[in-house]
Parts: sequence; C-alpha cells; structure tokens
Amino acid sequence: MLARMTDTARNPRDTLDVNALRHPDSLKWTLYPEDVIPMWVADMDFPVAPPIMKALHERLDQGLGYAQLRGDTRLKDALLPRLAAQGLDSLTHDNLTFLPGVVPGIYAAVHALTTPGEPVVTMTPIYHPFHLAITDLGRRVAGVPLRDGENGFEINWAAMDAASRGSRLLLLCHPHNPTGRVWTAEELQKLRDLVLARDLFVMSDELHADLRFTGEPFEAFAADPRVQNRTITLTGPCKAFNTAGLGIGAMISHNAQLLTRVRGAAGGLMGHESALSLTMWRAALAEGGPWLAETVQYLKDNRDYLAAFLRERLPWVRFHSPEATYLAWLDLRDHPRAADIQNFLLEEARVAIHDGPVFAHEGHKPQYQGFIRLNFATSRELLTEALTRMERALNAAMTSAS
Repeated sequence: MLARMTDTARNPRDTLDVNALRHPDSLKWTLYPEDVIPMWVADMDFPVAPPIMKALHERLDQGLGYAQLRGDTRLKDALLPRLAAQGLDSLTHDNLTFLPGVVPGIYAAVHALTTPGEPVVTMTPIYHPFHLAITDLGRRVAGVPLRDGENGFEINWAAMDAASRGSRLLLLCHPHNPTGRVWTAEELQKLRDLVLARDLFVMSDELHADLRFTGEPFEAFAADPRVQNRTITLTGPCKAFNTAGLGIGAMISHNAQLLTRVRGAAGGLMGHESALSLTMWRAALAEGGPWLAETVQYLKDNRDYLAAFLRERLPWVRFHSPEATYLAWLDLRDHPRAADIQNFLLEEARVAIHDGPVFAHEGHKPQYQGFIRLNFATSRELLTEALTRMERALNAAMTSAS
C-alpha cells in the first residue's frame, strides 16, 4: 500500500492522505489495486474549495426538495458576467439552460443537428465522448488528425476543409482535451471562416476554459457575431472546481431557437441538474476565485516540473506542455513496449494512465497506440513518485531490448 504523502508545505495540495483519497466512492482511486498510483480519469486529488463545502453543508440544512428546475435565476445571473468576459455578451436568461453534465449536451447536439449516417467533423485525438456520441447515434466520425508540429499540435486545415464537405456539424473542444491546446485568436478566426464557408453548426465544449496557463483572456468560439446563431457552447464547473460527482453543465447559444431545438432533442431522456450541483456552482462563482487561482498556479508548477523531468530523465518521450487542463499527452511510440504501453505501465510501474487509442474512433485507433494521457492534478510528491516509477520501468525495458 502507498504510504501517506505529507509535506511541510502549507499548501493543502502538497499534503494528501492517500488512504482518504481511496474512499469507496472514488472511481479513480478504487478501480486499480492499492499499490497503483491512479493518474488516469480527469478529476483532481485536491480538496474541494472551502466555500463550496460550506455552501453544501448549509444547503443540506435547508432540506432537499425540488430545486429551481425551471432555471435557477441566481445561477444564471452569476454566469452571465463570466460568459460576457469570454466574449459571449448580450445574453439573457433565455440563452442559457442547465444540463446534468456536458456530455449529455454533446449527445443532444449530435442528435438534434444531424441525421443517422451523416458525417460529423471533429479533431483527433479527442475526448472520447465526442466520437462515442457520433457512433452511438448512428453517425459517422469525420476525424481530422491534428499535426504534431515543433511547437505543439496544429490543425490540418486542408483536411478540415475536406472533412467539412457534406457535413453539417463540427464538434470543437476548446481548450482541447487531450493535447491541452488553447486555440489562438488566429486559429479561431480561421475555424469560423471555415464554418461559414461550409455552413456548419458548431458545438464548442469549453469545459476547461478556467484551467489555462497562458495568462491571456479566454476567447469563446462564439465571441464572433458571425457564428453566434449557429453555435452551441457547453461549459460547467466540474473540472475547474473538482466537483465531477455533482453533475451539472450549461448549454449556451445566442440563438434561443437553436438552444430549444438542441435541448429538446433529448426530451425526458436527459434528466436535470441536482439541487446540490446548483448550490455548488453558485458558491464557486461567488467565492471560489482565490481557490481556483491557487489551483491553476499549482497545476502550472506541476506541468513545468513534469516537462523538466521528461526533458532530463526521459528525453526520448515527445511532449508539448499543455496550455490548459491538467492532462499531459505523451508520445511513447519509441519504446519497445509501445504496443501495450498502458498494461506495461500498470504492471511494471504500478501507474495507471489513459491509453492513447481511447481518444480515437475505430479505424484511427492504431495511429495513437503508444500515446498516453497522464493526469498531473495531484501533489508534487505523488507526481514525483509516479514519474520515477515510470522512468525506472521504461528505461529497464529499453535496456533489456537493446
């Protein structure tokens, strides 16, 4: 069993009790045996912000009857200024509806805006519910692989244009999961031009917008008035505030009729947000800012530590530092065990990661064999131990293969 991880630092993110993290309700910490460090599923090991916990306890004291399921006006009032700061201004309450999570919104967009058999455009690798929403609903994935450039992953514009012909919907991830790219103003404008030229609808998943390391203001895809009437934006608090267990998301569009069309496509199948999730998000917006700023700085430091570790001790691993998210997309294809790298790291390093092919649809999976997605949202000590285990196992296998 892993020992308790402690540090003399005052930052609570540096002091994590592994035994407390491994509670029975934690998927991340109970899927694998106790000696495995889990760095796979996308939630953080850090304690939830105290203002959120306080608000949840107070909400429990008020009873748990039905919440404001016709649309919590207090939460909408708190969200509108935040959205305006990202370029989504001139919105009213009618331009925003709540969901039980972002993933149902992805499915609803595919269901409402395309028909079975149609191609739906997205970039690969991609957060797997993107291609699952397409294939589960009987559509075809028009996947456009990102280019691995010298300074980061880039959009293949010629391939995007070709894939968009005959399509009606683009599924965009901004910031991008798993590569951590934040699309630049120039890239966004080029995407918008393409969307207009090909008459596409856009679903833009902007769930990781608050977890950026660039220092620049975030620009939503629909910040440009030219594409506002054809865009559905999805967002939520669960990644930024580490509250995945309290499912909630928001669907936003300047086109209220489009919003109604997409939200209504799932009918009663979608469910609704919970009373506690509404309370959590209001508290996060009202008082969670300082906690979030500290967390983003800690994640940035972990990202830089990871980059330095790889550069100095595993220089053959190809890696571009993510501009957002707490997820690292690592290219281990030069390793002799690349074909089964997930199982190798689990068995030999006792570290659990997400396997690269998960982030591609059928037919494209082989080109991502040897890639892994690693979650670095943990204490520096746990991160160091996991990387050291990986280094030891990877280098030992390379030595024996040579």
